[in-house]
Amino acid sequence: MSFTRIDTLDKMDVEGGPGARLRVVRERGEAFRREFATTGTPGSIVTRDLVTLPYPTRFGLFRASRAIAPFLSITNRMLVIRWHDGGRERILLFEPSDHEYGRYTPYFEDLSGRTPDVIERRMVKVHGTVPGHLERLGIAPEDVDYLMFDHLHTQDLRRWIGATPYFPNAKVIVQRDELAALTELHPLQKPWYQPDTYRDLPQEAFLPIDGSVVLGPGVAVIKTPGHVFGNQSLVVNTSTGIWVSSENVIAAEALTPEHSKLPGLASWTRRWQQEVVLNANTVETTADQYNSIILEKTLADRSQADPRFVQFFPSSELTGAWTNPGTRPTFSHRQIVH
Repeated sequence: MSFTRIDTLDKMDVEGGPGARLRVVRERGEAFRREFATTGTPGSIVTRDLVTLPYPTRFGLFRASRAIAPFLSITNRMLVIRWHDGGRERILLFEPSDHEYGRYTPYFEDLSGRTPDVIERRMVKVHGTVPGHLERLGIAPEDVDYLMFDHLHTQDLRRWIGATPYFPNAKVIVQRDELAALTELHPLQKPWYQPDTYRDLPQEAFLPIDGSVVLGPGVAVIKTPGHVFGNQSLVVNTSTGIWVSSENVIAAEALTPEHSKLPGLASWTRRWQQEVVLNANTVETTADQYNSIILEKTLADRSQADPRFVQFFPSSELTGAWTNPGTRPTFSHRQIVH
């Protein structure tokens, strides 16, 4: 394992407040974008759908949406990324969510308890499981080196790395400060975590990092605080250019809302002079989240399918549904293929 620290993105917490930090984020982002393109590309990237589920519109399209639907739909997806390190293949699973256990997250458990079964069945659609997808890809659990999430909201990892681990050799790449926060959650954080599920997990199964690192050719993780204090984003260099993935926003058009046809987004960005629309189910440090999204936007290349939008791949992507009027996205990536 030979990770390389990204010095260009280090120490961006400069004096002068969030406005000064935003300027530095743009400058450093442009510099790292040029650096990162020289690291090469991974061997392959494939995308697999896990589950589509309801999510409050007021969270996912923070303050901007004028849709009448109280809920929208998001699809959780897993990326399988392979690269070579010193002659050995490495496999990273990004967002391998165990959605069966994730439903016991306090917020979603409460929502499920208040939703009639017939409605819940219409709003939740399971596409596949992590083990099922890996089996079809011909990947043995013991061959997986790393698991990574943009943050640990809803995640219960006991099946993956617990007493009888499904992934016996995998390390969970996580920001050290998010892992530390699980020991004493703030009330703003409590609805979205399952801290009790982490108490008996072996510490050696975690690979804590501090900040941003290059994992391998064309594969990096950058620290993007705000949505949670220890938020992190995946950055990959592919045959179509650079992509960034996280849950900082739930739709590609949230980074260029001036081109969105979702009701309210374009007018909102003009009125408030804000160039992005946050995913804000938790408002831990909103200005930092905004700045992190600008960093992601700076790094990502323009989409070859529609250059009005950037190659930002939401780890939970807005998905149109007839049950949610006014929330059908203008543009969707649906997958990364490399």
